[in-house]
Amino acid sequence: MIARHRRDRAYLAFLGHRISGIGLAVFLPLHFIVLAEVLSGEAALDSVLAFTAHPVVKAMEWLLLVLVGAHLIFGLRLLMLELRPWRGRGSDRRGWILPGLILAMAVGTIAMLGAV
Repeated sequence: MIARHRRDRAYLAFLGHRISGIGLAVFLPLHFIVLAEVLSGEAALDSVLAFTAHPVVKAMEWLLLVLVGAHLIFGLRLLMLELRPWRGRGSDRRGWILPGLILAMAVGTIAMLGAV
C-alpha cells in the first residue's frame, strides 16, 4: 500500500523535479559526446544531422525540452516554497503543480515548433 504522503501532488512534483534532473544528467554527457563527434569533420556532421531527422529522435528532443521546462518550473516552485512565508499547511502551493507541468510541456512544444 502506498503511503498517503506519496499520493499527494506535492510529492509528485518532488518526483518530477528529481526525475527531470536525472534525465538531464544522463543526457548532457551524451550530448557532449555527439558534439565532439560533430567537430571531428564534415562527414560526421552529415551523419549526425541524418540521425537527428528520425521521428524517434525528434520525440526524444521534445521530451528533453519538456524535462528542461519541468526542471525549471519545479525548481522555481521549490524556491518559492523556501523563500515565501508559510501560511497554513501550504495548500495554496499545491495549486502551482499542474499549471507548472502544463507550462513545462508548452515550453517544450513551443521550442520544438520553433526548431522545425
